[in-house]
Amino acid sequence: MSRAAAVGPGQLVADRYRVGSPLGCGGLAEDEMLQRPVALRGYHVREPDRDDAGVLNEARAVARVDHPGLVGIYDVVRQGDVLWIVMEPLTGHSLAHILSVDGPLPIHRATDIGLRLLDVLKAVHQAGIVHRDVRPANVQVCADGRVVLTGFGIASFSGVPTDTRSGTPGYISPEQARGRKPDPRADLYSFGATLFAGVEGHPPFDRGEWSDSFLAVLRGTPPRTGRLGPIIDGLLAKHPERRPTADEAKAALTEIRQLDSD
Repeated sequence: MSRAAAVGPGQLVADRYRVGSPLGCGGLAEDEMLQRPVALRGYHVREPDRDDAGVLNEARAVARVDHPGLVGIYDVVRQGDVLWIVMEPLTGHSLAHILSVDGPLPIHRATDIGLRLLDVLKAVHQAGIVHRDVRPANVQVCADGRVVLTGFGIASFSGVPTDTRSGTPGYISPEQARGRKPDPRADLYSFGATLFAGVEGHPPFDRGEWSDSFLAVLRGTPPRTGRLGPIIDGLLAKHPERRPTADEAKAALTEIRQLDSD
């Protein structure tokens, strides 16, 4: 399965969604039936049964959780050999984009985003879902301050077969790197790496080469990051049982945020 080829402005997807701007893997369109804007993301389907399951995995994982920190899924439609996920359009930019343009965030901004992201993760985990790819590129910071977790393509959840791929180098947990089945604690590790990137501008174990980064994930110690150092160190513990829970991480970040605002 791969992302869909471009669809030009004015073209109609599934006899309903009128493309408003050129679409590569995704973009904006108009739902002509309900007369509202939507976002589209398309995937070429090479093996219908297998690839359909991959796309539906992402849509179902998001659709089963009712939380403002998740994008609304409206529909999944097929047109030829392309499956399109139809979803709520989001404003703002990904955290990865913000970091690349503006550089590292001040601690108060990073903790604000972190607290919102933890709330989303808690709701996701309570629904039996493990995201498996928490990273700045999958965190959308909307214009109104809403923080949305995206990128559920390799998520796992109870009773549904999942893709066997792991997460993203630089943010993957040690247990995922070793090929073990991850649980919510793996997402908390990736959250810690994302929080680190928020205040440092790069993931904690980025060594340039993939193999060097991989070894650093398994063996390295991240540098301290000021007041966030203790909580990030805990989240990045090599052994899952040593990491704080989402509630413990939230309490620690809330305390740091209150001290920062005093």
